[in-house]
Amino acid sequence: MALSPARVAAFEILLRVEKQQAYAAELLHSERLTALSTADRSLCTELVMGVLRWRLLLDQHIARFSFTPFRKLDLEVLSALRLGAYQIEFLERVPARAAINESVELVKHARKHSAAPLANAVLRKLPQTSAEERARRHRGDAWLDSRGKEEFAAAALAHDLAHPQWLVERWMERYGPARAAAICACDQQVPATTVRLRPAAASPQTAGGKGGALEEELRQAGLQLVPGQLMATARRVTAGDPTHTGAYLQGRVAIQDEASQLIAALVGTGQRILDCCAAPGGKTSALADRNPGGEILALELHEHRARVLHRMAGAANVRVIAADARIMPVAGAFDRILTDVPCSGTGTLARNPEIKWRLKPEDIADLRKRQVAILRAASSRLAPGGRLVYASCSLEPEENESVIEEVLSSGANPVAGLRLLEGRAELERLRDAGELVWPDIESLLHGPFLRTLPGVHPCDGFFAAIVEKEK
Repeated sequence: MALSPARVAAFEILLRVEKQQAYAAELLHSERLTALSTADRSLCTELVMGVLRWRLLLDQHIARFSFTPFRKLDLEVLSALRLGAYQIEFLERVPARAAINESVELVKHARKHSAAPLANAVLRKLPQTSAEERARRHRGDAWLDSRGKEEFAAAALAHDLAHPQWLVERWMERYGPARAAAICACDQQVPATTVRLRPAAASPQTAGGKGGALEEELRQAGLQLVPGQLMATARRVTAGDPTHTGAYLQGRVAIQDEASQLIAALVGTGQRILDCCAAPGGKTSALADRNPGGEILALELHEHRARVLHRMAGAANVRVIAADARIMPVAGAFDRILTDVPCSGTGTLARNPEIKWRLKPEDIADLRKRQVAILRAASSRLAPGGRLVYASCSLEPEENESVIEEVLSSGANPVAGLRLLEGRAELERLRDAGELVWPDIESLLHGPFLRTLPGVHPCDGFFAAIVEKEK
């Protein structure tokens, strides 16, 4: 039996994600998929991301029907079972018979012939999920409505929406049950593709969704676009692939989440700008567009990511250096600094679902130490009167408010001369300039900080603090 190229590719990607700690989103855009047809690439993406989003639920069902103890299943066998289970339980358009046969063949393809009867038996026992149940899983508000006003446990939410219980418990305590459910439900959905119109079309006249030669060019290339909900220069792609357009290939349009666009806008304008931990380069590119006459220095620890950053930033006023931001091997002071720190990424689980299965509670404390070191080093390069934006795509307070508190005030060695600015004033500035179009500024604030939440706002989860150095 000839195996489906899409399923073979999905199987290989899932194995690399598990064995090599690779990221699915990067593998799905690698050369590995260039030989696939458009339909096969779409199916491969659906299978990989679906399995990663719903892995907990799939594993529970596999364990229930497996006559071999779950922990003893080889990774190759388990990956094939997960692929089959996802298709049976979530994809109406794929006949169960086809999903079972292909998964059994994948087990044989991996030279695990003795496990083929097990795979066949387990998958044939799995019940197909009703359309109503699939819809309920995908909607956190429906999950809450089904329980009315009764108390419910984090375990139920974690089970139904496939998240680690310890993470759900944190979010319920931090954000409340309704918002925790909204975050989990959003994580289980395919995130919107958003593009940033670069300066040729990024004028106030485009804020209402009208006009602009670049936008019209994208429509002519087959994209269906609607205005962004957060930023005036954002357009949501409702149909079509922007990466196949001339505008994208020529660097005149960038794929960038709206919260990421907002973080770059908060940095503002300056003559000498430092972008720490800058890869893959979306914010660096936005900073270059906003500051065409400024000098931008972009730091990235890893050489291979620095090369990606150089290609993506692609502006004459950007200089890329492969260096550790904690050491800060640069001279002079900067009037604007962005420290978009390495973090747990819990605000981006819809795009990177494998993170929730890798992350452990102790990882957050380890990340916090690195974040404090980066912020301290960056602060030492801030010019008098200059501003620094500290940002992360984490939902965890230890990586956000706690870092700011330690560096500015309560730590053993606070950085002198820094003061925290009110985020409200900066958001109002962007609103008055026609750049921020989200009507409810209050919902973007948590005290003096910017805070976006998946499922509550139309974007990834981000945190930002703005600090200024005294003159």
